[in-house]
Amino acid sequence: MSTQNAARQALPGTSDATQLLAADEPAAFTIERAAGTADFVLVCDHASRELPRSLGTLGLSHAELHSHIAWDLGAAGVARLLSERLDATLILQNYSRLVIDCNRPLDAADSVAIRSEWVDITGNEKLSEAQVAVRRDAIFTPYHDAVRTTLDTRQRAKRRTLLVSIHSFTPKFLNVSRSWSIGVMYRHDARLGGELLTLLKRDKRMEVGDNQPYGIDDASDYTLPVHGEARGIAHVGIEIRQDLIGDDAGQKTWAGRLASLLKQAADAVTQ
Repeated sequence: MSTQNAARQALPGTSDATQLLAADEPAAFTIERAAGTADFVLVCDHASRELPRSLGTLGLSHAELHSHIAWDLGAAGVARLLSERLDATLILQNYSRLVIDCNRPLDAADSVAIRSEWVDITGNEKLSEAQVAVRRDAIFTPYHDAVRTTLDTRQRAKRRTLLVSIHSFTPKFLNVSRSWSIGVMYRHDARLGGELLTLLKRDKRMEVGDNQPYGIDDASDYTLPVHGEARGIAHVGIEIRQDLIGDDAGQKTWAGRLASLLKQAADAVTQ
């Protein structure tokens, strides 16, 4: 079972009847296994490459809109399978990071990116504050409200909660190759991240990144600092190389591996 909800805001300069998200378009987020029994809550900030119809193509080609600049390829597939294996609540963001990046602070320069790797996103250039606010109110805020509400509900019920954020990364970025199979992200709180890192490193067949290729910082991350660190919830960010999860088989392999290791890591975490 899944639930959806979204704020639907009028575009600036148009009548109230014209909205960023049409009535027949997906809501800002989807929640799967809202009644999941696991200690884990999974989130996927970059699950989709979809654009609201009202924004057209943002000046991008079909190939660009299907590439890594628009979403984290394979991340949603892994997250859904992991949710199934763990019986864990999963919250997925339903629109492309190119509309507004739900893992960026709202004041970050790339909250609404005008360039990604080599690609100029002309449809995001010279937006007014009002136009950015429409995207924030329709997508960013409802998504993070859903995460917040989920965590609040569990806290009131005194349920143990471990927060896991699922991402993927490109094998090469700006012509620099990345050899890691998976990266583990954590910062001030290493309870869950440190345990998962230790378990992953036992498998000598793979190279495991310790805050590589990405770490957590306040300038370029929102979800884990706000929903994990600020709450004192044990948490971890997981980055999987996209060529390893580009098909169903790869997604199943990694979901199975992570389900087993996360359970083991959780057993070692003290709240």
